[in-house]
Amino acid sequence: MIDVKSLSWPWPWSWPGRLRKAVDPYIAALLGTVALAALLPASGRAAGAVGGAAAIAIGLLFFLYGARLSTREAVHGLRQWKLHLLVGASTFVLFPLLGLAMGGLAPFLLTDRLYTGVLFLCVVPSTVQSSIALTSTARGNVPAAICAGTYSSLIGMALTPLLAAWLIGSRVGFSADGLLGIATQLLLPFVAGQCLRRWIGEFTVRHRRALGLLDRGAILLVVYTAFSRGMTEGVWQQLTPVRLLALLSLAATLLAVALATTSYAARRLGFGREDRIAIVFCGSNKSLATGLPMAAVLFGESAGPVILPLMLYHQLQLMVCTVIAARWARLSVGSTPLTSAHTPTP
Repeated sequence: MIDVKSLSWPWPWSWPGRLRKAVDPYIAALLGTVALAALLPASGRAAGAVGGAAAIAIGLLFFLYGARLSTREAVHGLRQWKLHLLVGASTFVLFPLLGLAMGGLAPFLLTDRLYTGVLFLCVVPSTVQSSIALTSTARGNVPAAICAGTYSSLIGMALTPLLAAWLIGSRVGFSADGLLGIATQLLLPFVAGQCLRRWIGEFTVRHRRALGLLDRGAILLVVYTAFSRGMTEGVWQQLTPVRLLALLSLAATLLAVALATTSYAARRLGFGREDRIAIVFCGSNKSLATGLPMAAVLFGESAGPVILPLMLYHQLQLMVCTVIAARWARLSVGSTPLTSAHTPTP
């Protein structure tokens, strides 16, 4: 008799445990921050103080990004340029096209601001930490994932605002001032961090955990500021359960198409298994750590509804990709394959 529990597909009785592992504690902190903003939104002078603190935190966040980035490693990773090109095409070509394609459905399902958030989600660069963790779990090419995520973040600092200007234009709260804000609040601190890396690089490595908490604290402050503004302006009254479900469905569709497309393209182009794993995860994931500060700078007081699609997509990608990575890890050590139309093959 076949023991169905030994098969490689994650059966329903194992899902609750897997989902608990997939839910990042940081996401719980984000949800708690949203709840705090709903109950105690910053207003008046407090809103000004919180907004100023968020702006300073964003600059510090990107300064630390620059200080941590090893220029030598980034240049060394250019040897796998075909892999990085495919990841970039998924992040900055496939996703924007999917976002535009969803424009026909958006007026019937979402508010204008929520669809703006979907478009912004589609131009956000790939994540670094999640892609590395998932690639490592699935026994893929971790160095390639590190470089692909790094290149995506670097390119995104210039390309994300430009794509946002093209796709979103004069939509909610977006203006040319946002491009200047990107340069002054994000790019300049990043360049300063790179210039000072020679002297402070070792310090950032030694205190990686403490500085990581600082990073996450800065992002939580951005979320609190954005959602507080939405509460004081009454924006969230427009977010009905039906619209929230529609937004979640669109995010799930984006993720499914990205996973399937990157998996198919990597196989057709002849990449090895380890490289295909890195391509799938780097090409389908979106960075919360980079996207939220960018949205705060680009959209200012209108950032609240814009960041909601990215937050939902990020949690969804963690849950789904964690299950996929665990399955691929078992297959790599000789588990019995079980073909499924719902899980792309690396």
